Amino acid sequence: MRVLSVASEIAPLVKTGGLADVTGALPAALAKVGVHMRSLVPGYPAVMAALSEPEAVHAFDDLFGGAAVLLQGRGAGLDLLVIDAPHLYGRPGTPYLGPDGRDWPDNPERFAALAWVGAHVAAHGAGGWRPQVLHGHDWQAGFMTEYLPRMGGADVRTVLTIHNIAFTGATDPGRMHSLRLDPWRFHTEAYEFWGGISALKAGLMGADALTTVSPSYAAELMTPEFGMGMDGVMRHRQADLTGILNGIDEQAWDPATDPAIVAFTDPAGKAAAKAALQAELCLPQADGPLCVIVSRMSHQKGLDLVLGTLPALLDAGGQLAVLGSGDPELEQAFRQAAVDPNVAVRIGYDEAFSHRMIAGGDVILVPSRFEPCGLTQMYGLRYGTIPVVALTGGLADTVINASPAGLARGVATGIQFAPVTAVALRGALMRMATLYADRDTWSQMQVNAMAHPVGWGQSACAYADLYARLTDPS
Repeated sequence: MRVLSVASEIAPLVKTGGLADVTGALPAALAKVGVHMRSLVPGYPAVMAALSEPEAVHAFDDLFGGAAVLLQGRGAGLDLLVIDAPHLYGRPGTPYLGPDGRDWPDNPERFAALAWVGAHVAAHGAGGWRPQVLHGHDWQAGFMTEYLPRMGGADVRTVLTIHNIAFTGATDPGRMHSLRLDPWRFHTEAYEFWGGISALKAGLMGADALTTVSPSYAAELMTPEFGMGMDGVMRHRQADLTGILNGIDEQAWDPATDPAIVAFTDPAGKAAAKAALQAELCLPQADGPLCVIVSRMSHQKGLDLVLGTLPALLDAGGQLAVLGSGDPELEQAFRQAAVDPNVAVRIGYDEAFSHRMIAGGDVILVPSRFEPCGLTQMYGLRYGTIPVVALTGGLADTVINASPAGLARGVATGIQFAPVTAVALRGALMRMATLYADRDTWSQMQVNAMAHPVGWGQSACAYADLYARLTDPS
């Protein structure tokens, strides 16, 4: 089975969030079940620098404003197709933002180009290789379903995965020409969205199959609360939607071999990792749990709720360590909170330090208002760091709540709370502190967490089955 993955970021080459982790880990997981996946990504400077022995397989005279070359090669163990288009991707900053922190004004065209090249490879092949399935991720790949039929690729099946429906790739209808869209398809059954253009809407309406990153999020998407204006579209495509839970790279996240941490194989070994983290952050020894947050700072992630409940956590003897960046007001609020000696905050992101945070923490907090899947709670499980999570999306699907029944059966791996309010979070933190004080119960939860399956095995099989069904000629 040959599959082309089309994504705007891929770990470890370029990453702003969980999307990159998924697109970076999925090819190796699928290879184990007979799927050859190549990944098409933009030629950002970091990607170009990592590409080994690149070979030009196609030239575009005009790719949305300039000449471009499609390269094939390998980088970080990945089988890549890379769009060498300096006028679109040869820029500083993140894949989406300039150094000033603002969206690049031509982002619609930059990622329309990604979708255009994906459709071209699906229709015509590249370097003698042609996929049977074109698998796009999020709005950045959405227009592939508009372009593919025009290029003669009707025999290629299409899949669009929704990692976060909050980002719709919306833009003004005046860009129809610059985006190479058929104006006759500016209607509700194609890419029109509330009077404008939406790349995500195009993909949702045009793909043969839709997936999202957890079963619970698939159900949530069909509600006004979580559908972000797309709930009607999702109900319309319900029969073609599958929730397939993300996994994590168990080699990159292995407490026994992780080079970034004081390695351990069981909960008892976490003590050294915790002491090392406290020393690194200049936190004193404390009787209560060390809670960690590794997150983008945004309203979605519910970190304002943590600020509201922080006094209760500290009064219970707990500590807080935070790694993240995002909303300037949240960044400043956490900096101010760090005047307390039991609070440590680092603004920014550091991959190795994130491993030390998760390994050294007793608890990982994920109070998201919505969370399509979430990966940090799975990293926490892998390292015996007990998740305290909101009951939503993939957080609901990956954490077994320490309810009376869960504790009685000895299967609990974390604590869930609902609704997503400061009051409910405070209650969860107090419950967590009580459980932490019961060393036998807490140790059992850690053992359960470290044994909980968080890899890609089952999910890779689910994707392979979906590809097989789509390409089955019968």
